[in-house]
Amino acid sequence: MNVKSIATENDLVTALKDKTPFERDVYVATFKIPKGCVSTYKRIAEKIGRPKAYRAVANALHKNPLWPVVPCHRVVSSNGSFSGDKRGADVRRSRVKREGIPVKKGKVVLSRDILF
Repeated sequence: MNVKSIATENDLVTALKDKTPFERDVYVATFKIPKGCVSTYKRIAEKIGRPKAYRAVANALHKNPLWPVVPCHRVVSSNGSFSGDKRGADVRRSRVKREGIPVKKGKVVLSRDILF
C-alpha cells in the first residue's frame, strides 16, 4: 500500500499487517493526534490500555514505518522534551513548531489546549 493512499484507520491497519498488535495499537493511537496537538508516550500507553508501557511506545515510534501518516513527531516525553538522538529531536521540534505548537527552551509548553 502506498503511504499516500492511507486515509483512514482501516487503511492504516491494513498497511501495518506485518506489525505486532502492540505496534499497530501505538501507530493507530498516534495517527489520531490532530495537527496542532501533541501527546506523550505515557498518554499513548494509557490510550491503548498499557499504562506502564510508555518506553515500549517510544521504541515502537522510533521504528515508525509510516511517517508522516503516523505523526510520531507529535509525541513527546511527559515533561515536553523531545527524546532520542539530538538530530532527530531537533527535526521533531522544528516540525511541531511549524504546526503552531508552543516550544520554550527546547520543550513543548504542555497545556490542556494542545494535549491529545
